Amino acid sequence: MATTVPVQNTPATTANTAVPQIMPTPPSVHVRAVITWIAIFPLVAIGMLALAPISESWHPVLRAFVLTLIVVPLAVYLVVPQLMRGYGALRRRPRVRG
Repeated sequence: MATTVPVQNTPATTANTAVPQIMPTPPSVHVRAVITWIAIFPLVAIGMLALAPISESWHPVLRAFVLTLIVVPLAVYLVVPQLMRGYGALRRRPRVRG
């Protein structure tokens, strides 16, 4: 008497039906550095201008500390991810040849 073994869906058995997904390559370290700079520079410039009236008498280290407390989270959690999404969208766009 022969026994049957159930067939499992493995990559080899579903290769003909699977739709291949192309994983986007991450941006190079140089692109990430430029995107980070594009995020940080305006935040620091605006932060310095905003803090200037209240921090004139502060020690420069305290000024830098307060500024980085504001700028770093803004850059890391809000601005850089948005810029990276925008960069990814630009890379995914079809190129127009003319």
